[in-house]
Amino acid sequence: MAHKDTNTMADALKFVGGGIVGAGLALLLAPRAGKETRKDIVRYAKTMGSKTDKTVHEFADNIADFADTVGEKAALILRNGQEMTREAKKELLTAIEKGQVKLEKQKHRLAQMIG
Repeated sequence: MAHKDTNTMADALKFVGGGIVGAGLALLLAPRAGKETRKDIVRYAKTMGSKTDKTVHEFADNIADFADTVGEKAALILRNGQEMTREAKKELLTAIEKGQVKLEKQKHRLAQMIG
């Protein structure tokens, strides 16, 4: 599962990187003075880089929190050596649903940032 998450994050970073390169090319081809255009590119790259770093770190933290929560619930159930009761199943499902909500929020933020 960690490998799949890593691939997904790498794909998202490639997508964002492609968007930044595309925006840079668009600025280069815009009818402006070279010096002014270069300043705009640098400013835009710094802004997007900062936003991207923040989003990636938040996304990674949310994934880690989600994995920890599910792992803790599963470990607790196994440690007790009991069959999963109806209540334990509900708790585990609730933890998974909360994780999914966080992932969807991060997905939405990333989609908005990309455009």
